[in-house]
Amino acid sequence: MKRWQRTACGAAMAAVLVLGGTGTALAKEKPAKDTFTFAVIGDIPYGDAQIAAFPEVVDQINADPAVQLVGHLGDIKSGSSVCGDAYFGTIRTQFDRFADPLVYTPGDNEWTDCHRPNNGGYNPLERLAAIRKVFFPRPGRTLGQDAVKVDSQAEEGLPENVSYSRAGVRFAALHIVGSNNGLLPWTGSTAPTPEQAAEVRKRTAATLELLDETFAAATKDEKKSRAVVLLTQADMFDPTVPNPQFADYSSFQPIVRDIAARSAAYGGPVYLFNGDSHVYNADTPLAPGSPWLGFYGVTTPATNLSRITVDGSTGVDDYLRVTVNPTGAQALTVTKVPFTG
Repeated sequence: MKRWQRTACGAAMAAVLVLGGTGTALAKEKPAKDTFTFAVIGDIPYGDAQIAAFPEVVDQINADPAVQLVGHLGDIKSGSSVCGDAYFGTIRTQFDRFADPLVYTPGDNEWTDCHRPNNGGYNPLERLAAIRKVFFPRPGRTLGQDAVKVDSQAEEGLPENVSYSRAGVRFAALHIVGSNNGLLPWTGSTAPTPEQAAEVRKRTAATLELLDETFAAATKDEKKSRAVVLLTQADMFDPTVPNPQFADYSSFQPIVRDIAARSAAYGGPVYLFNGDSHVYNADTPLAPGSPWLGFYGVTTPATNLSRITVDGSTGVDDYLRVTVNPTGAQALTVTKVPFTG
């Protein structure tokens, strides 16, 4: 039986945020029955209490009758815990319990930052290989009990970079992580190692390729896609940092420039869902007047790009329920659903 045919009760809804291409507004109406709805979580589970409670999170999302697909935006552990194989296996077991297809894009905590002594002092590239082995053993298919086919970059060595289409919307999960997209020096080094820099270059090139393919696919049909949705871990526009330094964000520049250019050329609503900074936020970081334009050297603003950051870390108490509206001015409706556990 398909998930959208089940009738188990979901959690009570909080305030609904309706997102168009250029802003947000409050609303209270429930999604229509003929729409497509997906859930988004990230930066979870952090610490022993959340690890113990994570099965309840899975159960609650499984019981949400509206949800048809789940996206996890990475950081499956805190930045100060060990990056061990046993832990990866524990999380994979829980991921396998999701009744719906699960699209997971890795975060920096599970590989990039594993060089830290309190993470086990691993070689991050070895941990990246482990992540791919544990969570992406079947390239071109999602995780979850109702796994479905997706387009992947497995032939380029990035099975985690995937794209798919639902309800007239083009989706892409892009492996972009914190710690300057993996370029911050590892413990004991003052600069990136050659191997580290090479990995970042390869992953960035693949990400740019997937971005270009996604936007091209969104416009190639006679009827342009309803919207484009990008899923990633890194917060490239972190509002919690009072004085961001370009040296800490430099590796994001080509990606941000491409997102801006492609979004502006596309013209329709574009949504970027990210984790990393841990506090829910909805804004338009590449709109005219934004300081991020000058910061990244973006010459073409993208007013139609809406960015949504999920709650995460030890204070997270909700998931996002996101509905694609088939008609009307607003392409997506985003609802914060409180955890009941």
